[in-house]
Amino acid sequence: MSALIEVILPVFLVLGFGYFAVWRGLFSQSGVDGLMKFTQNFAIPCLLFRAISTLDLSASFDARLLASFYTGAGAGFAAGLLGARFLFKRPWPDSVAIGFGTLFSNSVLLGLPITERAYGVEALGPNFIIVAFHAPFCYVVGVTAMEIAKAEGKGVLETLGSVLRSMARNALVIGITLGFVVNLLGITLPGTLLAAVDMMVRAALPAALFGLGGVLVAYRPEGDMKTVAYICAVSLMLHPAIVWFMGRTLALDPGQFRSAVLTASMAPGVNTYVFANMYGVSKRVAATSVLVATAVSIFTVWIWLGLLG
Repeated sequence: MSALIEVILPVFLVLGFGYFAVWRGLFSQSGVDGLMKFTQNFAIPCLLFRAISTLDLSASFDARLLASFYTGAGAGFAAGLLGARFLFKRPWPDSVAIGFGTLFSNSVLLGLPITERAYGVEALGPNFIIVAFHAPFCYVVGVTAMEIAKAEGKGVLETLGSVLRSMARNALVIGITLGFVVNLLGITLPGTLLAAVDMMVRAALPAALFGLGGVLVAYRPEGDMKTVAYICAVSLMLHPAIVWFMGRTLALDPGQFRSAVLTASMAPGVNTYVFANMYGVSKRVAATSVLVATAVSIFTVWIWLGLLG
């Protein structure tokens, strides 16, 4: 019970404050849009830059960590894709969008603050390594599968090129890349600049959680609830269970193991809806799954924290 009260509830209370404020008209939707732009384009990139630029890569970067997490993510995608197709008889493009929901866990807005509250800021090294590869991996898998499923339009290679160019302009990717550059080249930055970046970092996660709560107001609990329940089960239970098995098999150290399993146990991120909206398929199911899974994860994350100790 202490894990629920001390670790999980503060994170979800901040999210709940954002939801309540927008729901009751105390904070405008345009304000939420501005807040999310600030966090995703400025504050969180600063957080990722600062973390990766000071990370001991020789200690944190481990192929076993990435293999454990992304084997679980890939298996989650396959389970979502095939379950949607053969259990729920959805068309292949719909099935890919549903599979993306079971692939893309909310590694930043939920994974980072919950891991930090549970194990301390010093435990976030493996999280940042996972985050560095998360969006590229998930979008390459999702876009490739969707283009194969649709078999029309620009084709896989052209579409992937477009996505990669878009990611190259993405603020999160830029923050991660600059962090690696500073780290690997041993660049020493002026203290004044670092102090300013640190001020941005302190605003990142609380503001992002509040904004995420406001974003969720736009999602309504509608759609095929059996499919949504399946997405929740795969995302919140199967994905972390496979990461647990892989982490034990590959003998991850305790810190890596905790970060990998806990990140895998997060609800689908808002990018689940962004991806579905990009292709115009399963938008209602994607939106509903983000909302429902985020609420359910209050309890499932508590279970995983209890198992992790």
